[in-house]
Amino acid sequence: MRTVVLGSAAGGGYPQWNCRCSVCALAWQNDPRVTRRTQSSIAVETGQGLWTLFNASPDLRSQILATPQIQPTGLRETPIRSVALTNGDVDHVDGLITLRERSPLTLYGTPEILGIIDANPVYGVLAKDMVAKSPVTLGAPFTIDEATVEFFGVPGKVPLYLETEKLVIGDVGGETVGVDIRRGGARLVYIPGCAVVNDDVLARVDGADALLFDGTVFEDDEMRKAGVGVKTGRRMGHVPMSGEGGSLEAFRDVKVGRKIYIHINNTNPVLISGSPERRAVEAAGWQVSDDGMEIALGGSAGRRVEADRGSTAA
Repeated sequence: MRTVVLGSAAGGGYPQWNCRCSVCALAWQNDPRVTRRTQSSIAVETGQGLWTLFNASPDLRSQILATPQIQPTGLRETPIRSVALTNGDVDHVDGLITLRERSPLTLYGTPEILGIIDANPVYGVLAKDMVAKSPVTLGAPFTIDEATVEFFGVPGKVPLYLETEKLVIGDVGGETVGVDIRRGGARLVYIPGCAVVNDDVLARVDGADALLFDGTVFEDDEMRKAGVGVKTGRRMGHVPMSGEGGSLEAFRDVKVGRKIYIHINNTNPVLISGSPERRAVEAAGWQVSDDGMEIALGGSAGRRVEADRGSTAA
């Protein structure tokens, strides 16, 4: 099963267009220790030559231009046959507008996520005779091409633009989901947004060949310290990497073939090669994804990675 990281950054990308925090400043200065990144999504080869996008980033067009595997194969023919959404956040759904030029697609999502799309008239540009919407039930495996896919709820929250005074963070339901993807004996778990690593999340991840997990912030109060915001990571619905209850601690003893961070915010110092924070995550057995990273999981070979362009740890 082949996977390509199309975008490894959180909302806004890296560097963020209007930011010169200490981490973004390195990118603007073309510091060789950092690599520019687009907003988070992945592509998985769910069938021979057939690819499914998991989330549709606002940067999708540039991601297609940078990724030969998902470029057109003929006259208005594309290997992109499906899109699956893990939440309704702007950085995960805005790229749907890029896919409006009448190629047949199936859009998968929970009723809650598809309801967000249906309620916004801008997504009416997706022709109904071209884009089929397929509601997904949590915990019920279904087939995309030759792959078996299962959505499961993870602690999260509604998208920022739907927040109200009654906001609850950490609810488990159809608003924020993880995805279990299996093909040819290989298993990938993708969780780009997660507010808390609870026992259910740990059980879902256990035994996977590879995990792509929410790496938004290193410290919970990182944005405050950087002077660019007042919200903590947890307030935004993202568990930090470090500290008590952080993902480094939570996943320490979980059996996973490969642990990879994705959806990394522009303030996160793990973006800097050689930084103390990068060294800490690498010492804990994690990798920091970047755009174009390729992950190939072999079936009969078990937890074997055949290709890893862009890997940041051995």
